[in-house]
Amino acid sequence: MTDYSSLFKPFELGRLRLSNRIVMAPMTRNQSPDNIPNEASLEYYRRRAAGGAGLIITEGTCINHIAASGYADVPFFYGDEALASWGKIADAVHEEKGRIAPQLWHCGGMRGSGTLPAGDIRGYTPSGMNVPGKLNRYPMTKADIDEVISAYAEGARQAEALGFDAVEVHGAHGYLIDQFFWEGTNQREDGYGGSLINRTRFAREIIIAMRDAVDSDFPIIFRWSQWKSQDFSARLADTPKALAEFLEPLSEAGIDIFHCSTRRFWEAEFEGSDLNLAGWTKKITGKPAITVGSVGLSEEFIPKPGETKFRAAEPASLENLVERMEMDEFDLAAVGRALIANPDWADLVKSDNLDKIKSFNNEMLSTLF
Repeated sequence: MTDYSSLFKPFELGRLRLSNRIVMAPMTRNQSPDNIPNEASLEYYRRRAAGGAGLIITEGTCINHIAASGYADVPFFYGDEALASWGKIADAVHEEKGRIAPQLWHCGGMRGSGTLPAGDIRGYTPSGMNVPGKLNRYPMTKADIDEVISAYAEGARQAEALGFDAVEVHGAHGYLIDQFFWEGTNQREDGYGGSLINRTRFAREIIIAMRDAVDSDFPIIFRWSQWKSQDFSARLADTPKALAEFLEPLSEAGIDIFHCSTRRFWEAEFEGSDLNLAGWTKKITGKPAITVGSVGLSEEFIPKPGETKFRAAEPASLENLVERMEMDEFDLAAVGRALIANPDWADLVKSDNLDKIKSFNNEMLSTLF
């Protein structure tokens, strides 16, 4: 019988105190009419906290910028009504002894035409490209960059004021911050483009502004990835040395926890080492790392670029995850689809009732169960 105790050790960082190492991964649900989280949203998050998840990271929430939103019915993290709803959600999670962090998001070039608000506004990007070589988006000016940085800082300030336990920045998957990272979509000739370290400048300035907006013990989590929604094979760093050149400036800017997004968490990041992306990130920065990517499931979540539906999946063994956690390769494990199918996934694992864990299918995405 597998010993799952390593997943249920407490974790502490600053004011963030978790009862276990299981994180609910951020997952876009498109279930917030008028971009306001509602009672169904509150109960959705409450159930996962009651079911034992140590930390809940919300679905991506749009910062207060005219072009931040990219999809229908995605919640905002600004405006009196939306913020009041988020405050109630944080309170509900706390009532269940859980902890919660909002994920702040700017979709950048992934913004579709007609997306509200300001449906005629094109997606903002570093160089006018959503994919390499195709000029079909709006290239940001320095003034635009400054506006977005300020919006992230305001989002962090609001998160702390509302009583959240941390805040996460979405810097992955080919959205705005990641479009600055990715050389394919960042062809700028100023200080935000060119070398890998220059391409981290936008993110660094966001983190510094957020750090200045909140107390020093309020954790900032940063989600990043090698792969992009536009290109699963894309990579920011092909060697450990390049990865260090990328990560170290971000770490120094004030990131407290790195959330390292992969499609399959068990895959080694570089030849010659079994460490996955989270393992390498922790080794290089010395900061806590979250691993994520098909945890507890048999299939990766999106089969190919451009698809929007998740792939159905059966429950899978957790032995590899446990072994890596016991070896201190990473600190936390984010669970996505398995927690959509099973709000009490964490409690089922803790009680060794894995036979009761349900499979995931796409019909489960139609409601906020």
